[in-house]
Amino acid sequence: MGERAAAWGLVLGVVADAVFGDPRRGHPVAGFGRVAAAVEGRIYRDDRGAGVVHVAVLAGGAALAGWVAERAVRRTGAGRVLLTGVAVWAVLGGTSLAREGAAMAAALEAGDLEAARARLPHLCGRDPSGLDAGEIARATVESLAENASDAVVAPLLWGAVAGVPGLLAYRAVNTLDAMVGHRSPRYARFGWAAARLDDVANVVPARVTGLLAALAAPVVGGSVREALRVLARDGGRHPSPNAGRCEAAYAGALGVRLGGVNVYAGRAEHRPELGAGGRKAGVADVRRAVRLTRVVAASAAVLAAGLAWRLGRRGR
Repeated sequence: MGERAAAWGLVLGVVADAVFGDPRRGHPVAGFGRVAAAVEGRIYRDDRGAGVVHVAVLAGGAALAGWVAERAVRRTGAGRVLLTGVAVWAVLGGTSLAREGAAMAAALEAGDLEAARARLPHLCGRDPSGLDAGEIARATVESLAENASDAVVAPLLWGAVAGVPGLLAYRAVNTLDAMVGHRSPRYARFGWAAARLDDVANVVPARVTGLLAALAAPVVGGSVREALRVLARDGGRHPSPNAGRCEAAYAGALGVRLGGVNVYAGRAEHRPELGAGGRKAGVADVRRAVRLTRVVAASAAVLAAGLAWRLGRRGR
């Protein structure tokens, strides 16, 4: 079992996430966020150099912790499986993501705009106060697409190729990007390193997510050919080098149009249209997007476990 412990551990972690979802209390990612905020409070300066140090200390520390933990159990196959499974469960967010999407769908279908607006911050940082049902639906579909990569595909792939250090380092980088990697006056320079490193870490996972979503189009009544066409045409139009690949694939698979004006903390951002020719995303598309996300997550789990198995055999 030793040389294939990573593969079995990935499977164990995926099953744990499916059964239990995220821990309700004492979530390790929340704990890391508190540590990151404390480190930021000590070293913050309005320049890129301080941001580089911030990321190096925290992401490097997470990778080192994973390496030490793997070394401690390297001689026991069962221990490596358990360690990898716990790490996967801690960093994976697929079940919680699908639950949030389903809860949003229920609120929108019931016509409860206040409940839908209250739930939107669980999925993205967009200001929900002035959004109607259609705009909330669009925001939800876009968030499901992007987070399918960030919360599921990327950690699984990093776990497959780099084990527990890869799992922990990826989640650290992605969490730091969410905390400081945006263009506010405070973080425009300090958060630069976190944002750029997150872009690099997601180059391959985002494109794998786009491909998996396009191939899964028939489960939501879409066309693989059309989804691949929209992905190829529109995937590079988004200001993010990675999010556009996911969103364009979802747009093509669902047959909808995404993009438009998004408001973040009073700041409007104009996003290019993805899926031109499709209809405007609506309430009925939220459940379809949730279904697509679940299929993408399951496909990614199989892909990652197979990759880890293959690399384990080569390592032997």
